[in-house]
Amino acid sequence: MKRDQSPVLPGGGATDYARYMRTDELLDLQRDPADMLHRDELLFQVVHQSAELWLKLAEAELAEAVARTTADDPQAAASLLERATLAVRLVTDQLEMFRHLSPVDFQAMQPALGNGSGAESPGWRRVATVSRQLGRAFTAHLATRGGRLGALDPTDPTRRLAEAMTAWDERVSQWRVRHYEVALRVGGHAPAGSPGSPATVLAKLIGHRFFPELRSARPDTDVPAATHSRTAQA
Repeated sequence: MKRDQSPVLPGGGATDYARYMRTDELLDLQRDPADMLHRDELLFQVVHQSAELWLKLAEAELAEAVARTTADDPQAAASLLERATLAVRLVTDQLEMFRHLSPVDFQAMQPALGNGSGAESPGWRRVATVSRQLGRAFTAHLATRGGRLGALDPTDPTRRLAEAMTAWDERVSQWRVRHYEVALRVGGHAPAGSPGSPATVLAKLIGHRFFPELRSARPDTDVPAATHSRTAQA
């Protein structure tokens, strides 16, 4: 006998999948084709909107990692941070779609963007804020373990968390490199160092790390606590 697949969840949508995933609303968030200046606006919006969703997940994982670090559970914090790192890898990978967006086509659609800039991404700003919170939480946690990362056993969960934090920094840096390359190729920005070029700011951020002390830490050295005061844009 065929199972009844009529929707049982509340809300709009012809199926429970549509209602739970809210696909009707999700797929209505892009500009109507009749309003587009160029058909590649759809590509541009899908890449950026999906990035904001992955960053929302990354922020949630980071926030829980902060809570677990504060609760002296570095093992759980490391697992959560690894999930956030994978989310940013996916954000980076989808920038490959812009290989199919030519500078000429981008210029044609640019008036539709107004004064919008990727620097205004709420997802990246929130991720940066929580990353700094994680740095402070880790410093406080490490202080309870003697303050010397290199003195801990290699199998210590705190070491795993430190490695996950370093991997997070590296993944974010890789995203920034790809973003910079896209800005030069598609956005037509002049290279870093050119007067007034927005690419100069992007290039400076490539070298930024949320946890630089973890890269420079050596056995039996203290991890400094004063390196987490970063700008909101970093």
